Amino acid sequence: MQHDKVKVELSGVSETLLFCLFGRAKLSEEYSSLFYDAKAVELVEKIDYDPLASDMPFAGILFNTPCKGNLSLFSLWSLRAKQFDDKIRAYIAEHPHASVISLAAGLDTTFYRVDNGLIHWYDLDLPDVINVRRQLLPEPHRVTYIAKSLFDPSWCKEVTTEDGVFIMAGGVLPFFEKPQVKQFFSTLADNFPGGEIIFDAPSKLDNNVMALIEQFPQEQRRAVQTALMDTIKGWWEKAPQEQKDTLIAALKTQTKPKGKEWSDFKTWWNQLSDKEKEGAWNDFIASFDKNFEQVSWGRWTLKDANEIAKWDSRITVIDQFPLYRNISRHPSLSADIRQFMDYSDKSGGSNIIHLRV
Repeated sequence: MQHDKVKVELSGVSETLLFCLFGRAKLSEEYSSLFYDAKAVELVEKIDYDPLASDMPFAGILFNTPCKGNLSLFSLWSLRAKQFDDKIRAYIAEHPHASVISLAAGLDTTFYRVDNGLIHWYDLDLPDVINVRRQLLPEPHRVTYIAKSLFDPSWCKEVTTEDGVFIMAGGVLPFFEKPQVKQFFSTLADNFPGGEIIFDAPSKLDNNVMALIEQFPQEQRRAVQTALMDTIKGWWEKAPQEQKDTLIAALKTQTKPKGKEWSDFKTWWNQLSDKEKEGAWNDFIASFDKNFEQVSWGRWTLKDANEIAKWDSRITVIDQFPLYRNISRHPSLSADIRQFMDYSDKSGGSNIIHLRV
């Protein structure tokens, strides 16, 4: 029941950890043959959170941006976890007593999927996030929580390194500027020589909502717009009025909705010509991008991992590959989802990087 659930209150970038958690749970429920995260499914049942009502501008729209086939894009991005799991399992097969570190852990549940009964696991995040994590996921045996920034080098001294170190940094480094990222890798090389790290990074500087839509082939974009309109409807019914006012204020059309209810918006929309709708979409997208700047994904991008090796000669590249490499395009996935995965990999939208430091 709703009153038994835990209210999670986070803001800014920290709130996106809920997007990742709910994305993994949704993927698990809809396509368990591809990826299954039992702990994520369990957790979302405990949490009282509705992205449609979030104070983060347009969070509910971004979170629920759908592909046909009942998956949001956040659920598809959650397949990153499958790639990380495979790399971690391969490492601990050779280093069964290794230390594994999840940076900017949020409500990451990788430990529960890959634990071999011997590893020591560290989840690191900012104090407010660790407080939420402890409330929902008390530290199991062999798991240590560290309430620090990943840019505070003192956390490195809290990690045992006797049988190797493997670090994962999912969906975090692109939030920061290049000088910070560069110093971060030098810190790893200073403290964990011979250790390994896996992370993801976009390869382009255009990671905004418009760029997201443009990842779809041309013939799919009309369907994406239709799906987005359905998402906006759900968001409209719960979003703070201030956000709806911001969206309306961004419109440059000659007419605007005459009231604040969804029915007023729908009536206005249906009266627009195709050309006016196209202009309105451009206004919406510009507003999404402007007001979602607090998330700031894509500050740092990486096209070729060898760039990092040039920063510090101690760092070597083990692997670099597109997000959906070797992930089955099973017939149970809709054609649109399979096409999106193919297009994303071909366009280099997001890559998985595996380094030795």
